[in-house]
Amino acid sequence: MCGILAVLGCSDESQAKRVRVLELSRRLKHRGPDWSGLHQFGDCYLAHQRLAIIDPASGDQPLYNEDKSIVVTVNGEIYNHEELRKLLPNHKFRTGSDCEVIAHLYEEHGEGFVDMLDGIFSFVLLDTRDNSYLAARDAIGITPLYIGWGLDGSVWISSEMKGLNDDCEHFEVFPPGHLYSSKGGSYKRWYNPPWFSEAIPSVPYDPLVLREAFEKAVIKRLMTDVPFGVLLSGGLDSSLVAAVTARHLAGTKAAEQWGTQLHSFCVGLEGSPDLKAAREVADYLGTVHHEFHFTVQDGIDAIEEVIYHIETYDVTTIRASTPMFLMSRKIKALGVKMVISGEGSDEIFGGYLYFHKAPNKEELHKETCRKIKALHQYDCLRANKATSAWGLEARVPFLDKEFIDVSMNIDPESKMIKPDLGRIEKWVLRKAFDDEENPYLPKHILYRQKEQFSDGVGYSWIDGLKAHSAEHVSNKMMQNAKNIYPHNTPTTKEAYYYRMIFERFFPQNSARLTVPGGPSVACSTAKAIEWDAQWSKNLDPSGRAALGVHVSAYDPTVPSSIAAGTNPAMLINKKQRMMEVKAPELTISS
Repeated sequence: MCGILAVLGCSDESQAKRVRVLELSRRLKHRGPDWSGLHQFGDCYLAHQRLAIIDPASGDQPLYNEDKSIVVTVNGEIYNHEELRKLLPNHKFRTGSDCEVIAHLYEEHGEGFVDMLDGIFSFVLLDTRDNSYLAARDAIGITPLYIGWGLDGSVWISSEMKGLNDDCEHFEVFPPGHLYSSKGGSYKRWYNPPWFSEAIPSVPYDPLVLREAFEKAVIKRLMTDVPFGVLLSGGLDSSLVAAVTARHLAGTKAAEQWGTQLHSFCVGLEGSPDLKAAREVADYLGTVHHEFHFTVQDGIDAIEEVIYHIETYDVTTIRASTPMFLMSRKIKALGVKMVISGEGSDEIFGGYLYFHKAPNKEELHKETCRKIKALHQYDCLRANKATSAWGLEARVPFLDKEFIDVSMNIDPESKMIKPDLGRIEKWVLRKAFDDEENPYLPKHILYRQKEQFSDGVGYSWIDGLKAHSAEHVSNKMMQNAKNIYPHNTPTTKEAYYYRMIFERFFPQNSARLTVPGGPSVACSTAKAIEWDAQWSKNLDPSGRAALGVHVSAYDPTVPSSIAAGTNPAMLINKKQRMMEVKAPELTISS
């Protein structure tokens, strides 16, 4: 991933303004430590911080068309750039960068070209011929993007909030699947898939069609000119990513450059569920496996830095981002610059444990639609920013546009969880890769129960966060929470603790409005809480809050004060487990 910053129509062409833009662009340097660039045309500035993945030698940005009348700064990967180049025989390309096609496609098709792009991207394009500009964000919002407005009439666009929050009167999240044109001065949705209307599909489930669509999505993400690997938690999604990558790596350009030996990475507390499962999958697939251990104290010490980088106060996101943040630093230290990850599957297939209570296929399908639409505020934000904090790029094949189309077109009756028929969560995905003759994974891994990342790294991680928050947030502070934080009022001490840190970094009202709110159980939307009356009394985003579903569910007899984090002891499966905080320690074994 890279970092982009554009300041457009600021009515200031001075050297001081250029210096200020460069200063703000450097706030994004962690996203692109390899090179930086700035193009100024009058009172418009396009800045770029580059993480070189494709054509590291000559693909520096901003990028241009032949006569440099079209300028573009891009954060993204365009997987079909070679096919698109073939559609532009009369254009001369300056670099081997996959993103250079954007400038030339605009020349040929105007703003209508965006839907031709197969990949992940956020970009700003300046047409110096009429001083107009165009900004766009990928379909699901895998790459982050913010837009703001200055008092001088300027428009600001940045990969992260920290690039514009101090200089804009108002700013907001740039919506996924949209473009913003100076000619219209407003958003326009360019991504309009059939599932977006939430109409109930009726295509019969075909396991081979689903399998082939996913394999295709993984293969196209092997486009790289730098060392890469896979994130492997040992759960279904990351294990399938690793299995498909390992199976198809040989024969690719990536294999020619870096060999056919796949590297895999996992993080967890000592003895955590993920570490054990990931090790087993790695052995089965024959990957070079790297296992990172962290302690509860390591994670707690990193919380402030994590919140600064991921730019949210959402509890689930912070819980899961912290181990990923620590792991990403170690991965980058090994010389790896790109990883393939398993985000998005739970939203598409109804994989979260609360989907066990979906009353019918209509409700299940509508909830999956709501979850996909919100991904840019949660898992996409985490996967992108927690890795980009250390100059590491994460690619997510489950969120491939074509794969989503195939998956969301399946009759949702097939996604319904029916234990009496042997159908657990994400049964359609598990069945698609249940190949008796040429197994992708061991059976017990293929049918392992869902673990949310923040749970799977070790249950004492969340318990430790709650205990730490309880030491820093008093009951009196909680009593006044609604007065201190009237918007998205924190309802637990953990949420209050994160909010205090967030507001210290991002004090603007616009900043707090970028973070979603509302009640949730086991990562549900607020609407899905209606599925089970018991859930409204146990509003915690952990998967273990899915009472009666998770094998290590919170004991429903635990007082709410303990669940809220005022006591470090938790009761799980009716056994008390005290959380022990050890001295900081981070080790790596390969």
